[in-house]
Amino acid sequence: MTQFPDDTAGEFPPPPREFTDREDRSVTVRTADEDDYEALVGMYLDFHPEDRAQGIPPSREDGIRDWLDAVTGPECPTVVAVVDGDIVGHAMLVPDQDGAYELAIFVLQAYQSAGIGTELVRTLLGLAQQEGLVRVWLTVERWNDAAVRLYHSVGFETTEESGLELEMGIRLAA
Repeated sequence: MTQFPDDTAGEFPPPPREFTDREDRSVTVRTADEDDYEALVGMYLDFHPEDRAQGIPPSREDGIRDWLDAVTGPECPTVVAVVDGDIVGHAMLVPDQDGAYELAIFVLQAYQSAGIGTELVRTLLGLAQQEGLVRVWLTVERWNDAAVRLYHSVGFETTEESGLELEMGIRLAA
């Protein structure tokens, strides 16, 4: 069972939000809806193989569709980052058996290191707060320094270190 910090994190901004990334691109982060499904399939088909972690996202279209069916829907709060009408990032919370939510985030390689991932996570946590969710966790490969820094910057704390992965958690203010 995942451990969570005792202290709650501060407030996070809910969707929709607009910002300019470090590459001077206008980015909208908004709640995903069913109309985004095909665009998400396309985004994941374009996903760089080196950016896949822990077996996700799947690489083949049928696997992508099966995976999206499992991690989208009303029980899974989800946001997308949109640039020039194209989805370039996707973050979701998937409920676990203990009433907490696992966070997963994906940003296309051409849009990484520009602040989009940070804003996706912050906005997703804002949506989670709106929906009354309290406990969020994730696993990350310990060598993924950029991701670990991102998660720490928004308030996640390392709760377990095992093998090649870190488990991190955050407690949200209700």
